[in-house]
Amino acid sequence: MKILAIAMSRIPAPNANGIQVMKVCQALTQLGHDVTLLVPDMQPQRPGREELAAYYGLSDTFDVRWLTTTSRRSYTWRALREARKENPDLIYSWSPQSTVFALLHRLPTIFELHEPPLGRFGPWWYRVFLRLSGKKRLVSITNALRDVLSRKYGLPSDVVIAPNGIDLERYGSLPSPQLARRQIGIADAPTVICTGHLYAGRGVETFLALAEKSPKTQFVWVGGRQAEVDAWREKAKEQENVKFTGFIHNAELPLYQSAADILIAPYERVISGSSGGDSASVASPMKIFDYMAAKRAIITSDLPVIREVLNEKSAIFCPPEDVDVWHTAITRLLADDSLREKLAENAYACVTAYTWVARAEKILKGF
Repeated sequence: MKILAIAMSRIPAPNANGIQVMKVCQALTQLGHDVTLLVPDMQPQRPGREELAAYYGLSDTFDVRWLTTTSRRSYTWRALREARKENPDLIYSWSPQSTVFALLHRLPTIFELHEPPLGRFGPWWYRVFLRLSGKKRLVSITNALRDVLSRKYGLPSDVVIAPNGIDLERYGSLPSPQLARRQIGIADAPTVICTGHLYAGRGVETFLALAEKSPKTQFVWVGGRQAEVDAWREKAKEQENVKFTGFIHNAELPLYQSAADILIAPYERVISGSSGGDSASVASPMKIFDYMAAKRAIITSDLPVIREVLNEKSAIFCPPEDVDVWHTAITRLLADDSLREKLAENAYACVTAYTWVARAEKILKGF
């Protein structure tokens, strides 16, 4: 199929939504489809395919077009003009406005949604999407999000639940924790790692509190915007066992995760996403799938959306607000090699069903 993907993401940028968009388009390409991604022109430079592949850790590339725009509305109109010119077999969009206009022009449309409609007009656009006829499908990243949409607004007849995914081939030949630590330049000591942004609700305070309780264990946070990294480094300057690496390219992520003895996801009960909304109750965190693929023991906050993927055999769950329970879990795991290995093996066995390609096949099946 000829697929035109439409997103509002800034490309390239380290935001999770941009990474997710690029992985989805790669998976569609790997299934043999002709994919073109449209994004707003918000960057001073437009990198080529090789640069984008290195930035996002892609093995297969596709066409990316940056559309000059002054607003969300003008971008939507530009994207629609491109769609009419290209005459694709399918519009795949994360943008409710683009979805609505695609249906108005009788283009088959898949709308992928990661959170409930936001802002003053978000609910209105979603309701228009529901009312319009045409060939359409809604993709919800969690059962929890589907339930929220159903309760507040209703659902179309065709809905697919598709959590985020993983490129398993990137995790195929990881070094041991000891070798990985040497390669990334950190001490060869018991190591707890968390990866991802430093937005509110990601658990940085818990991370630092745990480091204070375990001075002989090194705690490494991988990722984050430079201003936030600098601020947290300043707060943790007296904690010698804490390191904030700052931004790394997505392609380097498996190596950094493999340096851990334990990977943690200390989400709070309210999580700020890049869009500003609370995503704790509906999100499908990509880092969870990364952790599972890295074959390292996982400790995570006990949130219902995470239990849609993990269970007691593949991770240890802790109340987000109880640092003492987290500390006990870390101490227990560091002292028990066999338990760490068992949890890691069970998590990896589960993640094989969550590849980006398998996800794309599920989304397109029967459409």
